[in-house]
Formats: sequence, structure tokens, C-alpha cells
Amino acid sequence: QVQLVESGGGLVQPGGSLRLSCVVRGFTLDYYAIGWFRQAPGKEREAVSCISNSHDIISYVDSVKGRFTSSRDYAKNTVYLQMNGLKPEDTAVYYCATVIFSPSTRVCLPGTYWGQGTQVNVSS
Repeated sequence: QVQLVESGGGLVQPGGSLRLSCVVRGFTLDYYAIGWFRQAPGKEREAVSCISNSHDIISYVDSVKGRFTSSRDYAKNTVYLQMNGLKPEDTAVYYCATVIFSPSTRVCLPGTYWGQGTQVNVSS
């Protein structure tokens, strides 16, 4: 059974940091590319970062470049999103999901399997 389980969200002040984790069960990380998405109240869901299933090719939405870093730990079958320099506009529910990702074009489309989401609140 495929499961993606996020954790690591919480309340943080502007300028602070959080690290989100996405534990993957049911397949290994070299099988699917994985993406991080977020959705804020009243806004459309957006792809924040996607990481390929091989060669660790990573894309980021412009608004998080230089602040967020995606990585993966094959031994733990876990994908991480390190978020630094958080801003109030980063407040959202963050999801990890399998994605269809083109390393050459960096186009990242939502796939089949999703986690339950973890809430990130950035506020003073």
C-alpha cells in the first residue's frame, strides 16, 4: 500500500525555519519523482518544489528560490523540504505527492499519491 506521510509543520515567526519530512511507504524513491505542493486559504494549489527520481534534479517555484531546499534520503525513503527565511506568505498546508516531472523542462505535474498535509503558519 502506497502512503506518503508528512510531518514538521508548525508555527514559526517570520525569518524562521522549518524542515518538512515526507516518509514514503510502498515504493522506493528511485521509482517516482516527488513534489512538494502548498495551498493557502482562498488560493490555488501550487507546486513548490519537485525532485526527480534519479540524479536529484530539483525545481523550485520562483518565490522560494534561495530559501527552500529539497533533498532525499534513500536509506530512510524520505524526502525533505528545508524552509529558511520563512515569510507570512508561505503560510499554507504543505503536501508531498508523487509527480510527473521532466528534468529537462522542469515541468512538474501532480501525480496519483498524496500525503495528508501539514500546516505551516508564519506569523509574529
